[in-house]
Amino acid sequence: MARPTRTVPPHFTGFADADARFFRALAKHQRREWFQAHREEYETGWVAPMRLLLAEVRELIDPLFERHALGEPKIFRIYRDVRFAKDKSPYKTHIGGYVPLTGIGTGPAQPVPVYLQLGTETFVAAGHYTMDPDQLRRYRDAVLDDARGAALARIVASVRKAGFTLMTGDLLKKVPRGVDPEHPRAELLRRRNLAVGFPALPKRLIVSRGLVAWLVKETKKVAPLVEWLADVAE
Repeated sequence: MARPTRTVPPHFTGFADADARFFRALAKHQRREWFQAHREEYETGWVAPMRLLLAEVRELIDPLFERHALGEPKIFRIYRDVRFAKDKSPYKTHIGGYVPLTGIGTGPAQPVPVYLQLGTETFVAAGHYTMDPDQLRRYRDAVLDDARGAALARIVASVRKAGFTLMTGDLLKKVPRGVDPEHPRAELLRRRNLAVGFPALPKRLIVSRGLVAWLVKETKKVAPLVEWLADVAE
């Protein structure tokens, strides 16, 4: 009697190529006809691997977030919103996907443990990129609080030492009204979001299963920052 065939779940093995040739070609051919002719290349070489990668990473980083649940991974559509843009190019020249925290804000107002973008511009990031007005108020109150603000300052110093960089984002020229300009956490108070860029992603990992371990390792370093932001945002 033949033994039953064991089905091995698919797992991430790498993206199409380390140089993102599809997206570089798309940047030169911003036409529907070209994209439709190469859609399969995009779906199999970039969308499918991104879906597998984020699912694996989500499962592996879940234990890092003891106080918050992780939401389902999201992949951004390749179509640009050109309604109010001067640049009417219809397609993005990258693929972006992320793992959010669930139950805290919606859409861009969710703290994000890991965001990955690959294409003509490649980077990895984490944090709270868009705070709604209530979240921003709570964030500033927390930064002003001696205990919570000092804790955030220590976390930020730690991730910077680990090679992460604070993303400039929406930065005020001055501290909010009523705050001492010489406040020891003035830099953090000038922010309307708080996100960090990961150390540079080694190019060779884009086509390797090793990208899973790298993302998990780096996300572990930034997890305390994301949890601090989530505590304030919820």
